[in-house]
Amino acid sequence: MKKQQPPISEDKILEASWELLGEEGIEKFSMRRLADRLGIQAPSLYWYFKSKQNLYQRLANQVSRIILEAFHSEGDWKAQLTGLALTVRRVLCRYPCSTQLMMLTLPLEPDIVRFTNRMLLCLESTPLEQEQKLQAVFTLTNYVLGFVLDADQDQRNMSDTLKDKGVHPGEEIIRLLDSMSESEAGLFRGMFKRGLFELMGTDEAFEFGLKLILLGIEQVIQEQEK
Repeated sequence: MKKQQPPISEDKILEASWELLGEEGIEKFSMRRLADRLGIQAPSLYWYFKSKQNLYQRLANQVSRIILEAFHSEGDWKAQLTGLALTVRRVLCRYPCSTQLMMLTLPLEPDIVRFTNRMLLCLESTPLEQEQKLQAVFTLTNYVLGFVLDADQDQRNMSDTLKDKGVHPGEEIIRLLDSMSESEAGLFRGMFKRGLFELMGTDEAFEFGLKLILLGIEQVIQEQEK
């Protein structure tokens, strides 16, 4: 009797993709591994997605849609951009490798376009030129994506170092810093030993960086109004 393949759908493929990304990361992700997870032959996936890049586009589109559904901030442009940035970070942290997916894809899906358009709308009431609005949105987007990506990579680096060498990375860093002169590493050493680098990846650090960007946009607006 011929073995029947389990039924699949686009939603099941996307769900399995998130699971696989969470377990193995985007570096090891492949259509073959995804097919194995679903219990099907790899060619079956191509009935739903023309390529791995096409699948990535759809996953990024899904993340964009979730961000739009979760964002409800009102108020002036600063309040809206703040609320949107916080929402983006929160959603990206929920979906493994979603930051990389957003960086690897183009606006070829409707919700990716809607997401970018929503960010631009936050600045529509300002006197900024159109190109300045676009640059402001790109700067903010790159900051949020980079922050989430850096925090995730830092955690992986810490874990890998601990697993490979059996010592906490902080101990190795302190040994290195203590071997260097005051002129070479004095400020770095002082901040590190005070635990200031533990702020990296925290809500406090994210909000401070966001504040710097918003203050920069506000300064440009004030210059436009003169």
